[in-house]
Amino acid sequence: MTAAELELLAQELGLDVVGAAPASAYDETERNIQERKERGLFADMRFTMARPDVSCHPEKLLPNARTVVSAAHCYYAPEPPLRDGEARLPRYTWYDAYTLLRERLDELGRRIGGEYRVLVDANQHVDREAAARSGVGFYGKNTMLITRRHGSWVVLGTVVTSAEVEPTAPLDAGCGTCTLCIDACPTDALVEPGVLDAARCLSYWTQSSEAIPSDYREPLGAQVYGCDICQDVCPWNRGIEKRRAAEAPAAASEPHVRLADWLRDDEAELAQRYDRLYVPRNDARYLRRNALVALGNTGTGDDALLAEPFLSGEDELLREQAEWAVGRIEKRNGD
Repeated sequence: MTAAELELLAQELGLDVVGAAPASAYDETERNIQERKERGLFADMRFTMARPDVSCHPEKLLPNARTVVSAAHCYYAPEPPLRDGEARLPRYTWYDAYTLLRERLDELGRRIGGEYRVLVDANQHVDREAAARSGVGFYGKNTMLITRRHGSWVVLGTVVTSAEVEPTAPLDAGCGTCTLCIDACPTDALVEPGVLDAARCLSYWTQSSEAIPSDYREPLGAQVYGCDICQDVCPWNRGIEKRRAAEAPAAASEPHVRLADWLRDDEAELAQRYDRLYVPRNDARYLRRNALVALGNTGTGDDALLAEPFLSGEDELLREQAEWAVGRIEKRNGD
């Protein structure tokens, strides 16, 4: 398949960016992962960093693998106004963009022909390296994969195939001297251009199994999961933001959640409803923990009542977060 044929097929299937590269080892990426693991920059995260001997070797993910086809799906939509009692989700979680991309890549693999394997948000493959090699995007100083037309507002996926697809060239683009993402990070998590210290990252703490450290709670503001700050300030994202400024989020999108729901709804139902969000063991207590932090940052008036059931509970994690939240609300109320 030629690169032009791949592009036409991707457009037909609704893929925003596509590229291809030979299935070969990501040697430099594997070295970088090992070096950053030794520096402790991944905290206790695993994902693709756990087994770089697997995730950096697409040539071993499929017998007779010849090509790695990388694709991006743009999920950007403007955020509606935040109302009282609500908190924010990061844009990539407003709907299940990964499932949508996975379905389209499965059809792409079938249409290309040969044996194939689809990997989307999978620990077995470093999708960003595949995307950089095939010209889908380039590594930004915020560690995100940045595409030319859609910025970093994309999720990535891969088809490893036994078919031969003409390679596409890497992008001749980059961040230049810009350091807006590094400067904007409220916790200085971007310790070097393109290098993240996970233990300082707000997004990491919303997915951790530990209590969110006190110094990291206020910077979260109304965020109950993830963090978009380094993307919000990126100049490469201005284009798609302008083009889609008048669009409303898709009907199934959920930009905001009600804190009362996260703190009062049945735990099993809450975990099932938000199983698209990663938290340890898909345990709703971590969603409640995050909601208590957002409540402490935004709550006024009688909002402290939402935290009161946790003050006398047996869960030490939620009890401590509730005490912090109530203290913050009472301080704002002048109590």
